[in-house]
Amino acid sequence: MIVALLNQKGGVGKTTLALHLAGRWAALGARVLVVDADPQASALDWSAERAREGLKRLFGVVGLPRDLLHLDLPEAAKGCDRVLIDGPPRMGVITRSALLAAELVLIPATPSPLDGWASAEMLRLLTEVRVYRPDLAARLVLNRCAARTVIARETAADLADHDPPVLSSRVGQRIAFADAARSGRLADEVPTGAIAAQEIAALATEIDGLAP
Repeated sequence: MIVALLNQKGGVGKTTLALHLAGRWAALGARVLVVDADPQASALDWSAERAREGLKRLFGVVGLPRDLLHLDLPEAAKGCDRVLIDGPPRMGVITRSALLAAELVLIPATPSPLDGWASAEMLRLLTEVRVYRPDLAARLVLNRCAARTVIARETAADLADHDPPVLSSRVGQRIAFADAARSGRLADEVPTGAIAAQEIAALATEIDGLAP
């Protein structure tokens, strides 16, 4: 399965979700590759920090911020069970290429009334690509949900009939993600990460259920 995490809005947690989903699937025995298609290279930076810390390599991370990503990916992903594309924070040729490469598009969104769940431009581009890829699946993911608020539940209800649909699994705004990232770790590798790891596991399971 090739999963692309895309949204033109920055700060919605694309890299965090990509790395943690990769870690979860790798822990279950899958051969996983994260493709850093963001010129800012946050996933590559995380991987380099993990190596500096002397930590075990869990999955591969490669940089392919190219407008021909969909043509380069088959060779890079050869032998992998799961590929996650960490997309750039804007629409453009790289995002279009990631859409052409993907089997599933995840659109992370924060449950804020000021945010917009996915930009009109993102949805327009998805519609354009579906002309060539009518089987391309897409889902919204509520991420960075604040604790002890009802806004995530209200957002999920508001999006019940949305296209793309919203996944039922939600990921909280948890300090464990930031603590882990600073040292090239994942949430389940830091003392405060148990709940965060459980949320990622639930999200990974739900995504697995979408596989053909």
